[in-house]
Amino acid sequence: MAVPVVDPPLNSSSVEVDAGAADPPRRPRRRPARADVLAIGAYALLGVLVCLNYWGDVQHRVSSHLPTDHSWFEWLFAHGAYSVRHLENPLFTARQNAPDGVNMMANTSLLGVTLPLAPLTMLLGPQVMYALYLGAALSATAATSYWMLAKHLVRSRAAAFVGGAFLGFAPGIVHHANGQPNFVSNFLLPLIVARVLRLGEPGRWRRNGLALGLLVAYQIFINEEMLLLTALACLVVVVAWVVQRPRAARERAGTFLAAIGLGGGVALLLTAYPIWFQFNGPQSYRGLQGGVFHNWGEDLMAFVTFARDTVAGDEAVEKTIGLTEQNTWFGWPLVLVALAALVLLVRRSVPARILAVLVVLFTIASIGPVVRFDGAETDVAGPWAYVPDDLPLVEMMMPTRLSLVVVGAVGVLLALAWDTLARTGRPPVPAPRAGDHDADADAVSGGDRSDRRRAVRLVGYAAIVAALLPLIPRPLPAQRIDPPPHFVTAGGWRPYVPAGRTLVPVPIPSNVHGLPTLRWSALTGQEFPIPAGYFIGPNAAGEGVFGAPNRPTSTLIYATMDADEVPEITAENRRHALDDLRFWRASVVVLGAGPREAVLRDLMTALLGPPRRIDDVWLWDVRDRG
Repeated sequence: MAVPVVDPPLNSSSVEVDAGAADPPRRPRRRPARADVLAIGAYALLGVLVCLNYWGDVQHRVSSHLPTDHSWFEWLFAHGAYSVRHLENPLFTARQNAPDGVNMMANTSLLGVTLPLAPLTMLLGPQVMYALYLGAALSATAATSYWMLAKHLVRSRAAAFVGGAFLGFAPGIVHHANGQPNFVSNFLLPLIVARVLRLGEPGRWRRNGLALGLLVAYQIFINEEMLLLTALACLVVVVAWVVQRPRAARERAGTFLAAIGLGGGVALLLTAYPIWFQFNGPQSYRGLQGGVFHNWGEDLMAFVTFARDTVAGDEAVEKTIGLTEQNTWFGWPLVLVALAALVLLVRRSVPARILAVLVVLFTIASIGPVVRFDGAETDVAGPWAYVPDDLPLVEMMMPTRLSLVVVGAVGVLLALAWDTLARTGRPPVPAPRAGDHDADADAVSGGDRSDRRRAVRLVGYAAIVAALLPLIPRPLPAQRIDPPPHFVTAGGWRPYVPAGRTLVPVPIPSNVHGLPTLRWSALTGQEFPIPAGYFIGPNAAGEGVFGAPNRPTSTLIYATMDADEVPEITAENRRHALDDLRFWRASVVVLGAGPREAVLRDLMTALLGPPRRIDDVWLWDVRDRG
């Protein structure tokens, strides 16, 4: 999530709330440890709560919402461990989509996480590592957001806690925890934003530029799309600040540009080869076929609707307006509180004005090519109707995900509003002077004002809490999945699959079919390569498509599964099957237990002849046919 504003931008760490007010005294370097420990502990408990349904049976449960994505990321953890164990190039793998392989830089590979955690994956397995990391990523994002807010924007630790909790566990973020841990791995983004907005510090451009370059380089190996969103948010923040503080901007421009140039150079130096590999290496591609992501805009009703995975959420509503992604879903109370906070703060606070710009700009940008309202498309064109599908950098972006910047802005706004309320305290009462007969009346008047301010503060706190309570996350929905066959997990396949050959699981993994068989590879440490799989690769025109181009045999398998009936098998079908097995460099074809086991066994028998029953699988040994 893009955490979009630090105050005041580009330089100091002091808090600037009242425009033109003097900077408050700096806080001591030593931070109150107890508040920090309590905040981080609360975030950790929330992370456990979100993943609770997985821990009930971590070996056999996957996301009910995105089970294939869940399995893909388990496979990614196994890929990181395999790359480290075998000292192979992690930017490419031949363990999936054999023999062509998969360009991992051109996919959501999470290499910045899976490689350093490879020893833990080897020890615990990819299922445990997935659930453990998912909760930790959510908690870590909240913790770094808390640190950024407490250090740069607010004095109140309670304000920093509220903002951090929202930035780490907002409905739109928790939604992505359903099978997409890359979109909850946002723990570097607050650090990146804080560093960007300190680039103008006099005398520190080398340190700030170097730190920014290192952070950006690492984020590229976690989630490039969230880095792009953060960069866009930072650009808007800097421009908005320059417009409001032109004299200060001119004074700091040289330092800022030198630091950002150094940071960009460091990031480019560290990532030049991986980025080149992403766009020019084997199995790279140019954009997605048909620009399909551009059609995914945020429904206007989604902003005021409670998300499914919150205590106030309703799955029935999710099925009508949440057909793509739930990136906002604030609920109407939070929308009202956020609007009220902006109205009250925008006239006296530079950060609030910047937040207002972010909210308006990125809300409009997230609408997509057509305005959608309550699950239906209107006749009104959205802003993305005028954006070319092949525009560089944004060709693979979903408009709805631009609203994640709005999520970041709302989180910062909540912290700013809470902090403003916390500093709405008792005004100083003048000491009585000799002969001043109105001293008592002044004291009474000051007490009345103090009572009013205390009442305002309590009402404000209550409004923020009431808006956030319905958004407390519920445990993510999970479903049971059958374990791989014993033949696979116990290594019974080893005598049948020599080096350079593949094990062909049935059904063949794809982005629609073959979820269990994709896990065969992940849960055995990718010791055998498999054909096809779940990834993005090039089609014949060089455009990105989901999964491998279907071959005749895989198409026949999927059609048989959908119809639950074996079609008439011809000599041409058998010839295609042998050609496909040769292309895949198949050694054995393996069918395990499953809901379509009988019909798939009949299909493969008609294509390849009778199988052998080995352990708990049906096996066709095709080594002599390749």
